[in-house]
Amino acid sequence: MTEFRLTHAMRWFGLLIGWGCCILNFSCTSERQPNIVFILTDDQGYGDLGVYGATDIQTPHLDRLALEGAYFTSYYATQPVCSASRASILTGCYSDRIGIFNAFGPESNLGINPEELTLAEMLKNEGYATAIFGKWHLGSAPKFNPIHHGFDEFYGILYSNDMWPKHPEQGTVFNFPNLELYENETPIQVLEDQTFLTEALTSKAITYIQQHSQEPFFIYLPHPQPHVPLFAADGYKNTQERGLYGDVIGEIDSSVGRIISTLKEEGIYEDTIIVFTSDNGPWLSYGEHSGSAGIFREGKGTNWEGGHRVPGIVSYPKRIPSETKIEVAAMGIDWLPTLAEFANASLPELKIDGVSLVPQLTRQSKKLPHENLFFYYRTNELHAIRHKNWKFYVPHTYRSLNGRQGTNDGNPVPYDMNQLETPALFNLETDPRETINLADQEPVLVEKINRIADSIRAVLGDQLTGIKGKEVRPVGRIE
Repeated sequence: MTEFRLTHAMRWFGLLIGWGCCILNFSCTSERQPNIVFILTDDQGYGDLGVYGATDIQTPHLDRLALEGAYFTSYYATQPVCSASRASILTGCYSDRIGIFNAFGPESNLGINPEELTLAEMLKNEGYATAIFGKWHLGSAPKFNPIHHGFDEFYGILYSNDMWPKHPEQGTVFNFPNLELYENETPIQVLEDQTFLTEALTSKAITYIQQHSQEPFFIYLPHPQPHVPLFAADGYKNTQERGLYGDVIGEIDSSVGRIISTLKEEGIYEDTIIVFTSDNGPWLSYGEHSGSAGIFREGKGTNWEGGHRVPGIVSYPKRIPSETKIEVAAMGIDWLPTLAEFANASLPELKIDGVSLVPQLTRQSKKLPHENLFFYYRTNELHAIRHKNWKFYVPHTYRSLNGRQGTNDGNPVPYDMNQLETPALFNLETDPRETINLADQEPVLVEKINRIADSIRAVLGDQLTGIKGKEVRPVGRIE
């Protein structure tokens, strides 16, 4: 009898403790899954935010987001081109592994393979509401529409904003059809002017946050800007020292501020992960209408540092300490496993290449996420390898302005085609501008990295050497 009374009393004591926790606003159930807002810009360079060194563009909201959360100083877009880079973000794979190369045109029959589990599908499986507001660029044929790849809602464009009849080279190089604004699978407007688009995409995201604030949600917000042609709303024109390009970045910064304010008004800011990054470096041939790679060499369309190294900012107040500066190298392949760990979601069954960055973001580890990162371009050419703090280049052709400047009128100037004749090796710690080739002075290291290059060629291939990858999964096609 005494034993029964004691057990009964202990149960009541446990219940009282539980009720007390609820009254004191402690968690009585499992922790809420984080909301995720993934903001992707197009062709924004490393040097286009204040926190990354810009002095002629004011970006207070993004600077504050970085300083109150985490920011990477060696974050890389996986490829220096649209479709391939975006494929990596949404699948966690090198785009060559899944057969996606370059940038799809409006009439291409190529797109993301239905076999791939996208970031949206992964989170949807965990009960997330999912939406994309912005540029898709992973296939414009109906079967590739984002609605068929994990997104509940889509509002935006299917490919780049310059793929329209107003392209400066329309009729001579290109013959683009009309650029259409889509709502889910339905085109709702032919775009003649894109001035309204950044605000419209932001408002869509804000409405979605308000509608889904009581459940976990994933918003993918891939802005078409600052890809040329540039458009800034009237209230942002002539507000930045960097001209129209700076005005565009200023409007995007304001968009981020509006989203943060909405999250705070809904009481869910602490429960929300915000990622901000770019799909590749600046398109330098557009001169004053392009961004800045900062101190780094070259830009979009090359595997030099300026083509890949871009801003990478992450905020999650519940888990990521403020003023977290991450100097180890990470890549676009890492977002899917990182967000999977934060959301306690199951990873794809098919092999991926990324790893979770949660240990680095939460200051549990300063270890390199990857000892090696691989830089491909064109259809399937391996151009470079980052090994720890070294960047190694195999001989290849690449485009460059060779010191020339672009124009200020929105028209591109032609690139020169340069040939890297012999291997090149740079110490990024002491020479981030990649000016001093140490390949002849480090023969043992060159031999080691060449062996590393052969190891990835055996998997993903390399057209430069004629080696075909053994595990590359084909891109989805319409026959």
